Amino acid sequence: MERGLRRAGYRYVAGVDEAGRGPLAGPVVAAAVVLDGRSRIPGLQDSKRLSPRQREEVAEAIRRKAVSWAVAQATVEEVDRLNVLHASRLAMRRAVEQLSVRPSVVLVDGGWGLVTDLPQRVVVGGDGTVACIAAASVLAKVERDRIMVELDRAYPGYGFAQHKGYACPAHLEALRRLGPSPVHRRSFAPVRTLGLDLWLDSQNP
Repeated sequence: MERGLRRAGYRYVAGVDEAGRGPLAGPVVAAAVVLDGRSRIPGLQDSKRLSPRQREEVAEAIRRKAVSWAVAQATVEEVDRLNVLHASRLAMRRAVEQLSVRPSVVLVDGGWGLVTDLPQRVVVGGDGTVACIAAASVLAKVERDRIMVELDRAYPGYGFAQHKGYACPAHLEALRRLGPSPVHRRSFAPVRTLGLDLWLDSQNP
């Protein structure tokens, strides 16, 4: 797809993807990447198929070899206010807008386009089939994991560094024990239900 678009005159083909739609805590992080079409990035593929160490290595190669790359995020407050889908699209648009070159076309992973005046195409499963989208998925995942490790230090006890905010049993148990932290998504059912239960308990000691 990228080669075909370049042959058709689209000089800068940007891939964009996000990480963190499913977790109960932390921001949604997006990345946008423009590759030059010549430099090979060993190991590049969908971030979900790479180990954490492999993602770090591939991310470093992407940063060195890409024509341009950028990462951006939508905050927990924006996730709760807009819903996670719209917050994800906002983070992706911000990443595209922060690129140092203006994309000729944007390839968006998933089923929804962005609010932008740039030409764009939506590519379902693009993180597994389109190199620039795969590169964006790697950068977004690496950055979000880094943020969650920082949040683990700021809010100890939840295990953010291990589960990155996903609703695993250890995370749910920590939520029941500690209550929601400031970086938990109140609009997500497990957090919202827990918050209501805690409030009811406080009213009926």
